Amino acid sequence: MVRDDARSWATVAVALRGPGPFLDRPPRPRPIRASKACVRPVSNRGVGISWLQTGGREEVERNVRIVTLLPSATEIICALGRAGDVVGITHECDFPPEIRRRPVVVHSRIDSTSQNSAQINAAVEGALTRGESLYTIDVEGLRALRPDLLITQDLCDVCALPESDIGPIIEALPIPPQVLRLHPHTLADILNDILTVGAAVGAETEARHFVARLEARIARVEAATRGRCRPRVCCLEWLDPPFCGGHWMPELVTLAGGREMIGRHGRPSLRIDWAEIAAASPEVIVLALCGFDVARTRAEAAVPAARPEWPKLPAVGTGRVYATDASSFFSRSGPRIVDGLEILGALLHPGAATWSTPPEAWAPLNLEDIRGPRRRRSDAPDLAIHAPPSAGDRGGEGSG
Repeated sequence: MVRDDARSWATVAVALRGPGPFLDRPPRPRPIRASKACVRPVSNRGVGISWLQTGGREEVERNVRIVTLLPSATEIICALGRAGDVVGITHECDFPPEIRRRPVVVHSRIDSTSQNSAQINAAVEGALTRGESLYTIDVEGLRALRPDLLITQDLCDVCALPESDIGPIIEALPIPPQVLRLHPHTLADILNDILTVGAAVGAETEARHFVARLEARIARVEAATRGRCRPRVCCLEWLDPPFCGGHWMPELVTLAGGREMIGRHGRPSLRIDWAEIAAASPEVIVLALCGFDVARTRAEAAVPAARPEWPKLPAVGTGRVYATDASSFFSRSGPRIVDGLEILGALLHPGAATWSTPPEAWAPLNLEDIRGPRRRRSDAPDLAIHAPPSAGDRGGEGSG
């Protein structure tokens, strides 16, 4: 997700995350903004082929070759049944698991596995100050893949290759691919991007049906939590320094039956200070650290626990602090954002949840392990809600 203060944004570790060639392809790439464009399908494909008009007859051509430069696009394509068309990915594209076998053409220059949050943030700030790219691209590998369609985003130069890096490389390819740029800020934007990608890869019908299933799941959470007491919620996307939830995160909190106290709907996440968090007096704290899973989030939790404000927060006293797998369910603007909504619904209103949440998607933070004192209350929520009995319709995301 995008930060207003890009130089202080510490999520580089995270973000990066077949129908035939375009018959009327221009000599230069044609960028498409997903939020505004009316995207035509690149084929008439219904069975994994494209068609070429030749002298009044149709001839079968090879499948479209897609390179995705962000994990959410990869997940969308796979959810629409087009995984076979993906020929190149980034180092962060890891879902569905089988997609990891594709060639990787983008790598991060910053090793997040050996650094903590503060060190990652410092490395990002330093690189941006020096005007250095945060990523490397395998130009020769990309050239060998001969992509027909390249999908990226122009929401943030930190969480994906910036235009200044991508443009010259694409134009230098023998046949520049068509470029589709995604630009989501809200949940509606994410659903629209699924439709846009579906149109771009000839899967319009599949995309419409898929979005309808996602919308039904969204409506189910909203209906289940409607009319219930809305707890004060603080979502944090980074801890050292702290950033509040941004873009779609405040909206998810609202749909899940809570009140986000700092982040603003559709707006970038902001660097905040601990005084603001204390003033918000959150009853629930959701640690949705960009690019981190539950285990890594737990490891980073010693940072807030050392703060003098920490033990005074209501959420800490009642044991309602949760570590989540944000990399899978909150950071990416793809189909699994609806899983993220269901996770929030289960955390904020466990008694209302009739759906299950994915295994290892979240866990209550063991505050004793990070030195935060915990006050017992008889009315604290039952945390054994990790997998409610009814799974419901997951919209086919098991394959995407």
